[in-house]
Amino acid sequence: MGTMSDQLIPYLEVVYGLVNVGIFILYGYDKMQARREQWRISEKNLLIGSVFGPFGAFLAMQIFRHKTQKMKFSLLVPAIMIIHVILITMLLTKGW
Repeated sequence: MGTMSDQLIPYLEVVYGLVNVGIFILYGYDKMQARREQWRISEKNLLIGSVFGPFGAFLAMQIFRHKTQKMKFSLLVPAIMIIHVILITMLLTKGW
């Protein structure tokens, strides 16, 4: 039997995955609204979402071709993704 943190990891993985799926959907919804010229999600809120789900944000940017011309998105989302990779690696290798 592992430690409590080891037992939590599968749940954290599921939650993390769901958050990234949610952010992917959010970006897709915003792109759809942009095409319809309807109410949009603010760039601030999309970037805040990216902090919690950078993989979903990045994938949505590529698939929907959304926010790829905006410098702050093309720089910040990959940077946030790299930070997440480092943190996940540290968590899984017990590097802290």
